[in-house]
Amino acid sequence: MRIHLTMGPMNLETFPKLDGYSQKAHPQKIVMLGSLPPIRALSSYCLELANTIADLGKVRFISFKKIYPAMVYPGKDLRNDHSYPALKHPQLSVNRRLTWYNPITWIIEGFLTKGDLLHAQWWSLPLFLIYGVICLGFKLRRKPIIFTVHNTLPHEKDPLYETVSRLLFRFGDHFIVHTALNRDQLIKYYHIRPENVTQIPHGPLDFHVKRHLHRGKVRGDMGFGPEEKVILIFGAIRSYKGIDTALRAFKDIVSSIPEARLFIVGKLWESWVPYQRLIDDLDIGDRIKTCLEYIPSGTVWKYFEASDLVLLPYHNFDAQSGVGAIALSFRKPLIVTDVGGLPELVGDRRYVVPAKDSDVLATTIVSCLKRSDNLAEMSSNAEKVAEKMSWPSIGQKTWSVYAKVLGLEMKGKA
Repeated sequence: MRIHLTMGPMNLETFPKLDGYSQKAHPQKIVMLGSLPPIRALSSYCLELANTIADLGKVRFISFKKIYPAMVYPGKDLRNDHSYPALKHPQLSVNRRLTWYNPITWIIEGFLTKGDLLHAQWWSLPLFLIYGVICLGFKLRRKPIIFTVHNTLPHEKDPLYETVSRLLFRFGDHFIVHTALNRDQLIKYYHIRPENVTQIPHGPLDFHVKRHLHRGKVRGDMGFGPEEKVILIFGAIRSYKGIDTALRAFKDIVSSIPEARLFIVGKLWESWVPYQRLIDDLDIGDRIKTCLEYIPSGTVWKYFEASDLVLLPYHNFDAQSGVGAIALSFRKPLIVTDVGGLPELVGDRRYVVPAKDSDVLATTIVSCLKRSDNLAEMSSNAEKVAEKMSWPSIGQKTWSVYAKVLGLEMKGKA
């Protein structure tokens, strides 16, 4: 059976007005849609954002009990992560009833959840039908809808993602993106009016940071000596992440800095065989340590504490990296490629290198590791970038968007 879906632009005037709806001095309750712990997905970002907005007003968060079947997830393993910090904000309540296999849960949330507006986090193709039903429910009740679009275009080419995003965005009254490139893409590819798009950065993921740790012990427990220089690549192993470029660069790095070590940590989304073959061909296996599995939220800190330098050698990317956000939380020296919003994560353009250029990457890393004062300066830059992307600032900017779509002026605590 083939279903034809034809939708024109959404317009509030096409929906019935509800009696009793009155504007307030500021929003009384924000409804968010996304993922929260113990579901993994986008939970780190959503946790920080929900707590931040709850500092300004009441938040009802619609999350998942079962997000989607493991067979559609490239990492295959969808086990929940119970190591996240507890959600205890007095102004934040959470509904965890959504399941991918039960449309009744979608209908309940979309048509019965009370709030002034819906703020939906959009990032994953398998969630389209769930988001569509929930957004329809809010739109029929004349509630404005805001999308934070985390991936304006898919990391790996997928025309279907663009198609369903275009359909979903018909419900949107306003859109939040993390980078200038994302803003341009929304306007160009999805024909969103520029005045309906606001750029707000991702923000550090500070809940990962643990205080009063003995860094030397952490490194020792992981098998690194005090004299070794540890370069960390963290996150899901995917083709666009540029690990092959990093391996080629590392061959040159160890020629200049024998104590350098490359630490590759993350869940496999593809075969490791080509990378292992490259490692063997380059004869650098004795200088590389891997942990090719999902890292629970509660132990992420160990890997960043153990590192001297964090590397994002991505071949292509549009957004701001969650890994980069964690690196900022730890004030780690960071080297990135010149793709997407990655350059916005560093305070010095000397540490932004061309994508797929292993020679420049190697030269840049060597210059960083040769002198400890270079690493100290990069850490200081990370501190400044993190301050510019602080969550209180993100909260105020986001709240301003809420007031705008509701036609309200910022008053009181907002």
